[in-house]
Amino acid sequence: MQTLIRPFQTFFKTEAAGGILLLAAAAVALIWANGPFAGAYTDLWGTYLTVGAGSFEISKPLILWVNDGLMAIFFFVVGLEIKREVLTGELAEPRKAALAIAAALGGMAVPALLYAAVTMGTDRVAGWGIPMATDIAFALGVLALLGSRAPLALKVFLTAVAIVDDLGAVVVIALFYTAELNVTALVVSLVLVGVLAVLNRLGVQRPVVYGVIGLAVWVAMLKSGVHATIAGVLVALTIPASRRIDEGLFAERASALVDRFRAGLTPGDAVPDADQMAAVHSLERACEHVEPPLERLEHGLHGLVAFGIMPVFALANAGVAFGADLAALATDAVALGVALGLIVGKPLGVMGMALLAVKLGVAALPAGVTWRHVLGVSFLTGIGFTMSIFIANLAFGAGPLLDSAKLGILAASIVSGALGALVLVRLAPRADAGAGS
Repeated sequence: MQTLIRPFQTFFKTEAAGGILLLAAAAVALIWANGPFAGAYTDLWGTYLTVGAGSFEISKPLILWVNDGLMAIFFFVVGLEIKREVLTGELAEPRKAALAIAAALGGMAVPALLYAAVTMGTDRVAGWGIPMATDIAFALGVLALLGSRAPLALKVFLTAVAIVDDLGAVVVIALFYTAELNVTALVVSLVLVGVLAVLNRLGVQRPVVYGVIGLAVWVAMLKSGVHATIAGVLVALTIPASRRIDEGLFAERASALVDRFRAGLTPGDAVPDADQMAAVHSLERACEHVEPPLERLEHGLHGLVAFGIMPVFALANAGVAFGADLAALATDAVALGVALGLIVGKPLGVMGMALLAVKLGVAALPAGVTWRHVLGVSFLTGIGFTMSIFIANLAFGAGPLLDSAKLGILAASIVSGALGALVLVRLAPRADAGAGS
C-alpha cells in the first residue's frame, strides 16, 4: 500500500510547494506591472525572439514563447498525469473514477453556463471556458496548510478531479479555441503522433526518441492553427507506461550485480576496477528498465514545471495594469462572469454532481472523507489561475477584456481559496477524528 501512496505524496509536496512559488510570482507580476517600471514589464514580454531560419523560422514575442512553448511542457506533464491516473491511479477504479469524473464535469458545466448567462449576446461570451478550470498547484497548496484537516484521501480526490478538469480544458481548447486550420500541418502532426504510438507498440522506450519526434509534433501543431500545447498532451499519451523487467527480476539482478561489485572490493583501492564498473553500468540499465518511461519523465519534469515553468507563466501573464480603469475592469461582464463561475459555479457543480453520483450508487466517497470535506474541496476548485488565465489569453488576446478576465480570475481564486480553507477548518473533522457525515 505504501508503494502506491508514496508517488502521490511526492507529487503533492511538489505541487503544494510550487503553488506557493506561483503565488509569489503572481504578486511580483502585479507589483511590477503597476509600479514605476511597468514599461519594462510590457517591453520584456513583448520582445521578439526568433528561432530557425528561412521557411523553418519561428518568430514570436517572448510571452508567446512562454504560452506556446513552455506551456507545451506543462501540458505534456498534464498528459502524463492523465495517462497514469487512468492506468493505475484513482481513475483506474470505476467507482472512484465515477466520483471524480462526475464532480469535474459538474465543475466545468455549471461555471460555463453561469458565465454565458452573464455575457450572453455580447462578444464577451467567448470567454465561457475561462471559469471551467482548476489550478491544482494552488488548490493543493491550500490543503497543505490545513494539516490534519485534509486527509490524504481528500488530496487524492482533489487531484483526480483537477486532472479530469485538465482533460476537459484540453478538449475545450482543441475544439473551441482553435485559430484557422492549416490542414496539411495538422495531418503531419497527427501522423507523427501515430509514429510515436507505433514505436510504443514496438517496445521502443528511449525518451530521447519521443522527445525528438515530439518536438516535430509541436512545430507542426503550431503551424496548423490548433494550439501548440495540445501537442504536449498527445505526445504524452504515447509515452510507454510499462517496464521492461518486473520488480522480482530487478531485485534478483540488482542483488547479483551488487554482489559482483562487492567481490571486487580491495582495501586501499581508490577507483573501481573494470569489472566493478561493468556491474555499475548494468545496474544503471536495470534501474532504467524497471521504471516505466512515463513515471521517469513525470518524476523528472515535475520539478521543472512546478518551480520553473508555472512561475514564469504567472510572471508573464498575471501582470494586470489597473490604472484609472480599475473600476471599469472590475465591473465588466467578463470579470463578473468569471468571478461568478469560479466562486459560485464551481462549488455548485462539483458538490451537486458528486452528491448525485453517490445517491445514484455509481460512486462512493473515499474512506475517511466526509461531505463537509467535499464541500471544502468544491470551493477550492474555484481557484482557477494558471489554466483560466491560459484560456483567457486564447479567448480575448491582449486588451482590456483580457485584463478584466485576469482581474476576475485573481479575485475569485483568492475568495475561493479562503472559503475552501474556512469550510475545512470550521466544519470538517480532523483526519484522525474518523469519518462522519
